[in-house]
Amino acid sequence: MTLSETIQSIPRLPLDQDGGPVFGAPWEARVFAMTVKAHEAGVFEWREWAEVLGAELAKDGDGSDAALGYYDHWLNAFETILGAKGVAGSDQLKDLKAAWDDAARATPHGQPIELVR
Repeated sequence: MTLSETIQSIPRLPLDQDGGPVFGAPWEARVFAMTVKAHEAGVFEWREWAEVLGAELAKDGDGSDAALGYYDHWLNAFETILGAKGVAGSDQLKDLKAAWDDAARATPHGQPIELVR
């Protein structure tokens, strides 16, 4: 399966007229790219990813009343599969999110955010 076919097989993925993914914010593109790279690195099979994402999306029923955006679900699914595969635990992800939020708040607008280790 080509990358294009893989992308088009993702449940409810917003696509443009040429079949490419549509992102509303830079973080959405980043989490999308991280997911593709994790798959390419062998962290999970694509069918596993589709199942986890599908289960996450199903939490919204038909999607007409969704409180979360599509890529919020995508991020939740990515965190779920990373935990299930033993790549990153929920505590690690929680700490990383807090550090990222702190760094973002401390960074002047328009400057790159630097996450200090």
